[in-house]
Amino acid sequence: MAKLLLLGGAGFIGSTTCERLLKENNEVTVLDNFNEYYDPALKRKNVDSCIKVAQSSGKYTLIEGDIRDSELISKLLSENNFDGIICFAANAGVRPSIENPRYYFDVNVNGLLNVLEGMRNSTCKKLVFISSSSVYGNNKSVPFKESDNVDHPISPYACSKKAGELMCYTYHDLFNLDIHCLRYFTVYGPRQRPDLAINKFTRLLLNDEEIPMFGDGSTARDYTYVDDIVEGTCLSLNYLLNNEGVYDIFNLGGSHPIKLKEMIEVIASELGKEAKIKQLPMQLGDVEITYSDYSHAREVLNYEPKVSFKEGIHNFVKWYKENME
Repeated sequence: MAKLLLLGGAGFIGSTTCERLLKENNEVTVLDNFNEYYDPALKRKNVDSCIKVAQSSGKYTLIEGDIRDSELISKLLSENNFDGIICFAANAGVRPSIENPRYYFDVNVNGLLNVLEGMRNSTCKKLVFISSSSVYGNNKSVPFKESDNVDHPISPYACSKKAGELMCYTYHDLFNLDIHCLRYFTVYGPRQRPDLAINKFTRLLLNDEEIPMFGDGSTARDYTYVDDIVEGTCLSLNYLLNNEGVYDIFNLGGSHPIKLKEMIEVIASELGKEAKIKQLPMQLGDVEITYSDYSHAREVLNYEPKVSFKEGIHNFVKWYKENME
């Protein structure tokens, strides 16, 4: 059993990971600010689910707060002997980051700095930092490898995540923090944020509304089912808890890009609907393809995704109909 801190642990991936850790009888403290990027009531529902799990296994504590509050973070880390931290807390979304880059850097860079400073001055030296495949930009070499150059991010969000990886390395080198940076590739599944394409398109199809398709439908994403992402994240955490002198970066993806047009077709087929497509120009900050080479994660962490895209969409649609309609 470990004593763990999940920053941003009420959201889509954070709460799903939290439930997994609770079921393994860990003691989990969640810090979340319940911001209004999407309806906070959805996060409250996620928390309720975690509390129910904790009634039979694990121990759950919720703290409402912001990682930009340096005093709160410092106090939290100094007063609790956490064994490890997973930092999900971040402002997500490529397109909104173009509209408000200052806010994104304040949360994603300054907030992470507070966490690293708090760890530097506490007993907790293990951190899983959630990065993003966005750092690869329009990488011409596919599939994307962790050794690829990521000096050309094309959105403030991507830039803030690369900055986070660099900060993590600096604190690892200077203060002996053990850190993994996990580059997630387009996560989907139950509890997915309503602003993300699969959730949004499901809603529009069910309402017989038009689907906005940016570009000609040939852009592709390496969709990765949430349970596979949670498995990889827990494998990373367990590795850190049992090893010293660690800094590493891992792709967590499925290595099977799905084109936008195909993604719409799969959701429509699952719903028994016919998609009405409204073709629109490509958006600023959007990349042509994401495609993970996860061989490094397989070799070091024993990570191996299991859920196919069609199976994952089936699971998501079932959840959506039971919870969102």
